[in-house]
Amino acid sequence: MKILLGVNGVSKTVEVAPMRRLLDVLRLDLALTGTKEGCGEGECGACSVLLDGVLVNACLIPICQTDGAQIVTVEGLSNGAALSPLQRSFVSEGGAQCGICTPGMLVASHALLNQTPHPSEAQIREGLAGNLCRCTGYTKIVAAVQKAAATP
Repeated sequence: MKILLGVNGVSKTVEVAPMRRLLDVLRLDLALTGTKEGCGEGECGACSVLLDGVLVNACLIPICQTDGAQIVTVEGLSNGAALSPLQRSFVSEGGAQCGICTPGMLVASHALLNQTPHPSEAQIREGLAGNLCRCTGYTKIVAAVQKAAATP
């Protein structure tokens, strides 16, 4: 099946099996390896991307459901080599350790900040509830989102 979609602002066409996972198309066909596979069951959020502005787990989305859609991956958060304020805050606050959850956390945080530019700590924790991290205990991740929200 031929699928036309926008990925990080660039029009892409892929010819793949219709039930192939969006995650696999991003990683294997489009070489966007920032999106990670953690559990493959939609439980961990490592594969979080924006699909037409909505936060989704790419491991659960068949590519046939994305025809004509706009996808934003972690690679789409930066401006070329320049990190976004959110990405910079993850670096400065130590919000990333092993790196498996980090892309999904960044995309989920980006989605949260788009909806709620100045979230409370409770709103941040709720907004990231679908993303699991086994390294940081979330304290530094929450601090990174708070810092990004405070950045003009």
